[in-house]
Amino acid sequence: MKDYCGVVGVYGSKHASQLAYLALYALQHRGEESTGIVSFDRKKIYQHKGQGLVADIFKEDSLKKLKGPLAIGHVRYSTTGSSTPKNVQPLLINHKKGFIAVAHNGNLTNSVQLRNELEDAGSILQTTMDSELILHLLVKDHQNNYSGKLLPIMNRLEGAFSFIIMINDAIYAMRDPHGFRPLCIGKAGDAYIVASETCALDMVQAAYVRDVEPGEIVIIDKNGLRSLKQPEKKKHAFCIFEYIYFSRPDSNIFGQSVYLTRKNLGRTLAKEHPIPADMVMPIPDSGTCAALGYAEESKLPLEMAFVRNHYIGRTFIQPSQLIRDFKVKVKLNPVRDALKDKRIIIVEDSIVRGTTSKGRVRALREAGAREIHMMVSCPPIISPCFYGIDFPTKKELIASSHTIEKMREFIGVDSLKFISLDGMLNSMLLPREEFCTACFTGNYPTTICKPPSKKALEKARRPGVKKD
Repeated sequence: MKDYCGVVGVYGSKHASQLAYLALYALQHRGEESTGIVSFDRKKIYQHKGQGLVADIFKEDSLKKLKGPLAIGHVRYSTTGSSTPKNVQPLLINHKKGFIAVAHNGNLTNSVQLRNELEDAGSILQTTMDSELILHLLVKDHQNNYSGKLLPIMNRLEGAFSFIIMINDAIYAMRDPHGFRPLCIGKAGDAYIVASETCALDMVQAAYVRDVEPGEIVIIDKNGLRSLKQPEKKKHAFCIFEYIYFSRPDSNIFGQSVYLTRKNLGRTLAKEHPIPADMVMPIPDSGTCAALGYAEESKLPLEMAFVRNHYIGRTFIQPSQLIRDFKVKVKLNPVRDALKDKRIIIVEDSIVRGTTSKGRVRALREAGAREIHMMVSCPPIISPCFYGIDFPTKKELIASSHTIEKMREFIGVDSLKFISLDGMLNSMLLPREEFCTACFTGNYPTTICKPPSKKALEKARRPGVKKD
């Protein structure tokens, strides 16, 4: 399972690009494939982006060249569109009325229809990403007032989207009417910062002001901050996986603490599935908070019996089968003296294919654990996500075709327990009806038109010779 994207926008600081850089550093967990920043200064536009981590792409000299009081930035993991240089965001275009730069977190579920409509009308799309569509929609509408353009465009978009858009000397932050993805506003002195999570605001010492509301467009320009809202409110569908896995535990998203919510999930797991054991241990790092809650509720000691190697990059080389076979130990190594002859409870955040969990359990057995019981802080994942999480297809989700007992046998644990759907929802600090739970139930909050695969998009845009 991989994350999607993180976005940031800064308005009104002479250090805008530096603040964007620091915010992206805090949001690195939301995407490790590529990153970029676009800035604006006195009618001039600057950009720097590339494939890799924030610290690798941005150096002191490149940040100095990103001048101006406005900047938007992006970290990416691709959920639509391939991992190629042309797909690195923010996307930027120049046209006769100025420029537009776009950073997007989410997935448009009607991207196929929009792409066909635009291409039929003569648009030439340069990337395989749904994020590019809004650029064409903005340019094709000939109104000079961009504020007036965005609400009608929002009405044409379906699915999950948190956009930060820089148009000339203004920044626009737009969130879909269901509110799938988080987006918050902060202030540092006279500067406004918009970001995917509050941990990015903390990084730049910005005070949290509020969230961008579902169905809202926030406009930040020389006149300050103002907003436009869709008159028709839609049922909220906050992504529950933001709490379970994706967001940093030191963030508040959708107005509530990620850390406290994950602890609640662990406590509920302990109430639903009490197991006689000697210790509780997390799978670092996303399972740590839930494991803490489980240990507190069950009155069992918490042991950090997996040690994580924090120096493993995304590009860890696997040149031979010998090295590939050691990929579990490369990232997590068990503490043998803490595990020998112990009955242990592992707390995981989720199980997708099951292969990673199987490797970890094997490593714990080899380290001497006598019994291994696995607790999972979300229900079985049975359906893919179309809103910006890179869950595999349904056939690749182990829970869609295996009973829990068959999953237990495959993974190799003595027992395997999942939190119940009701238990998960009751652990949230928000009302249960606020959340999207489609990956657990198959009930999607919007009409789904499955986006084309990356392979299909690339093939459609690959130049070739037509045969007679």
